[in-house]
Amino acid sequence: MYLAACVQLHSNADVERNVAEAERLVRRAAGYGASLVATPECTVYLGPWDERARIAQPVDGPIARHFSALATSLGIHLLIGSFPERTLRADGSPDPERSYNTSLLFGPNGRLLATYRKIHLFDVDVKGGPRLQESRTTVAGERVVTCDTALGMLGLSICYDLRFPELYRALVDAGAQLITIPAAFTLDTGKDHWHALVRARAIETQCWVMAPGQWGRHGDRGIRRSYGHSMIVDPWGAVVAECGDGEGICLAEIRRDRVGSVRKGMPLAQHRKL
Repeated sequence: MYLAACVQLHSNADVERNVAEAERLVRRAAGYGASLVATPECTVYLGPWDERARIAQPVDGPIARHFSALATSLGIHLLIGSFPERTLRADGSPDPERSYNTSLLFGPNGRLLATYRKIHLFDVDVKGGPRLQESRTTVAGERVVTCDTALGMLGLSICYDLRFPELYRALVDAGAQLITIPAAFTLDTGKDHWHALVRARAIETQCWVMAPGQWGRHGDRGIRRSYGHSMIVDPWGAVVAECGDGEGICLAEIRRDRVGSVRKGMPLAQHRKL
């Protein structure tokens, strides 16, 4: 058993400010004894999408090194929900127009344990909400990522991935016991879908789920609003910790044996036909 924490942020276009605020809340979570801390999608930048490639960095760049050092200093597993990862042109030069949307998982010694690039990109035009086309500035990932850690097998995903259950079945097939879903879920969709989808992914996979989110109005003249309600859900689908409005953290004890007991009582893997 160990303590896990979701960090809820209100990121904007100020990278330095966002990194400092994320560090403050990660340190706060570690101060409560959390061994695993996860931050939301767009931790370091949530402003105009056209600008993301401009501040993109490689996975061994200054931003990654900063959070690697933070994980080392606190002795924790640290998931940075996402940051803009630099992509390269055919000639090897940085692409100034497109980046990956990438999660980074660091171990307690600061080593980069896993890199996940968001597979499903958010291209939607929801009535009453902003029109968003992530694929215009973001390159989609292609690889399903799990990582065997001292805390168990972790499966990684990001935000819009949440709506594609086949990804989560692939994570379970790869051995996942805890799945992370860092997000910047919009207010318009979040108020109707967020709780239902996060709980559904926990119920169908019989995994712990950590879903740290963004909250509030962001860049783009404040048009974009995130729903918040970061949460931790157990393998039965019960919400065991949740943030409200504003920046903050939520914490829960992760009992690794809970995964086995739920799967034994309802053996979905044995009953699966397709």
